[in-house]
Amino acid sequence: MIEAPFNPEKLNRLRAWMRSCQRVLVAYSGGVDSSLVLRVATEELELEALGVMAVSPSFPDSERQQAVELGQVMGARLKLVPTTETEDVRYQANAPNRCFHCKDHVYQTLRRYADDHGFDHVVDGMNVEDTLDVRPGRAAAKLHGIESPLHDLGFTKADIRAAARHLGLSNWNKPAAACLASRIPYGTQVTTELLGQIERAEAALFDLGFHELRVRHHGDVARLEVPEAAFDLVLSKRTEVIAALKAAGYTYVALDLQGLRSGSMNEVLAGRAGAV
Repeated sequence: MIEAPFNPEKLNRLRAWMRSCQRVLVAYSGGVDSSLVLRVATEELELEALGVMAVSPSFPDSERQQAVELGQVMGARLKLVPTTETEDVRYQANAPNRCFHCKDHVYQTLRRYADDHGFDHVVDGMNVEDTLDVRPGRAAAKLHGIESPLHDLGFTKADIRAAARHLGLSNWNKPAAACLASRIPYGTQVTTELLGQIERAEAALFDLGFHELRVRHHGDVARLEVPEAAFDLVLSKRTEVIAALKAAGYTYVALDLQGLRSGSMNEVLAGRAGAV
């Protein structure tokens, strides 16, 4: 994990940006990015700031619970709203633009809530590094007028973690997360049953002491991605890992020797699948 020195100037610019707004709705997930935005919005706008969490089968229950607890610790106002992207046949088809259809539902729901309750701005936690990977969801953000102050003010991930640590946020070093559908290869239909299987598999491995992982779904095969530093832990708990993934419904268990990497399912889009 890259650490950076705390940059008070950037944090002050974020505070000033928030003060320039009258009322702000924050698309909040419990990740460090949106947590920093919600914390600063709450400090600067108090009751005129609201964190809204989209709740659906693609968002693990454990993540939701942790996000709610953190929001309460921050003293933030929170609202949980259900979204229906998993019922959309375009989302279920799981084409490379699946993320657009997901975010289209989420941002449409947040925008409608903001308009109905008088919020002038809807903001997310996108930073300047989030454009480096394939992210169709950004088109949905633009479509619904979602603003990204961290991106616009030049925050890198390391800047965000440093600012979050300075503010005492307990998740300042939390590993990046992604929706459960990101574990499913393009072209494989996304169902609530499949999302539940992946959620159970990952939850079982977290219970074994793993802190950062992905269980990529390939039919009967669970392709486990963990940081290279955790390979020894996988091997030392080999029996438990196999049992946990078989209990979740997988027949075969594989350890990806390339290690954990964000967006590995997008490698097929660049023609890199199977190149090593």
